[in-house]
Amino acid sequence: MDINSERHKSILTAVVRDYIRTAAPVGSKGLTLNYCLNISPATARSIMAELEESGYLAQPHRSAGRIPTEKGFRFYIDSLLEFDDISLNEKSFLRRNLSGPVPVDEVFTKTAMALASMTLCAGIMFVPKRDNYTIKRISLLKTDQTGVMVVIVPCAGPVTTRLVRMGVEVSAHDLERITGYLNTIANGMTFDNLREKIVEEMRKEKNLYDNLVSKALSIGAMAVSANESATTGAEGLRVEGKLNVLDQPEFRADLDRMKALFKAFEEKGLLLKILDKSLEESGMRIYLGSESSIKEFEGLGLVTAPYSRDGEVLGAIGVIGPLRMNYSRIIPLVNYTAGLLNKVF
Repeated sequence: MDINSERHKSILTAVVRDYIRTAAPVGSKGLTLNYCLNISPATARSIMAELEESGYLAQPHRSAGRIPTEKGFRFYIDSLLEFDDISLNEKSFLRRNLSGPVPVDEVFTKTAMALASMTLCAGIMFVPKRDNYTIKRISLLKTDQTGVMVVIVPCAGPVTTRLVRMGVEVSAHDLERITGYLNTIANGMTFDNLREKIVEEMRKEKNLYDNLVSKALSIGAMAVSANESATTGAEGLRVEGKLNVLDQPEFRADLDRMKALFKAFEEKGLLLKILDKSLEESGMRIYLGSESSIKEFEGLGLVTAPYSRDGEVLGAIGVIGPLRMNYSRIIPLVNYTAGLLNKVF
């Protein structure tokens, strides 16, 4: 069998598209009626049998039609897929979600939610632990009498904002001096280094410092501590729209598969393994079922793309759904969103 023959490619494309649309096995008669293949049902049936024999299609039941296998989906994505255009309204929706001064944690959630709502799958966003990011500057903004917004800008990476509550009121003049002091000790340091530096400074004799320096160290300690708790391990991963996937017919009708899928979502370490792997490889990655080497992800597809700043990869976003998810639509959406995040960070 020649998989590159026009007839075999046309039949495989039609089967994949029909299966994506219906989640049901595809028969030769329906295929010839719904698609302009210019062949008889008997010829279509013969070609489908050849595709099955070569591992591109499978027949779940003896009397049923056929469905694409992982191998079939992989050939379709690599060789036959045509991308859908993203509408102006969809682009505008994504840009609005990421516009304005948005805290990092909110960017995670809003991005994952936007992808979930637009694809009817699960949207994911991941940022690795940022302890090794080098700090470019720190800005302090007074929000009220005792509130200070700390803005930490790294040389490359997402900007971190944290609201810190002081026990006493801090004047605008003092805040300006505190900002200068913090930038003096923080410039060029990583989050890890700064955390250690602040602890070291706070251990020294109190009489070495005036009240202003004490306030500066307190603000820095609270800001760095908040950053640490918000960006370690699974806390840097957002998954939204899990019910979109659980409600798909292939999982809804199979309790064991639903349990495995629920485990895959709840044990974030499984997703982190794949996302860490995707960060090590350049460009967009598409994992189909067993390609992820994780048992719980069999029957699932995952599309991921990295986002970066000044050439440094910061994290990854993606969409996870059934193996038959609409790659023609999802791949361009993930790619476009990653491009927006490159500008946000």
